[in-house]
Amino acid sequence: MAQDPNFLKKLEEYINKVKPEASYFMPIDGQRSAVFIANVESNDQVPAMGEPLFQWMGANVDVIPAMNFDDLKKSIERSKQDS
Repeated sequence: MAQDPNFLKKLEEYINKVKPEASYFMPIDGQRSAVFIANVESNDQVPAMGEPLFQWMGANVDVIPAMNFDDLKKSIERSKQDS
């Protein structure tokens, strides 16, 4: 990964394309890791976000849905209405 002389340039291009709200770099389970917090309006955006990481770095990509407090409140209200 970091042995690629263009690593930082490619990473910056990826970040500029995906436009995450935040980016963090850390070890997870002994592996070099990155966490990108990105707003996804539709699930069909997910493959386009992950594919460059698969192709370029052979990365393992985990997608973990999360929501902010306002989204949580809406979800709870919606589930009450559906009950």
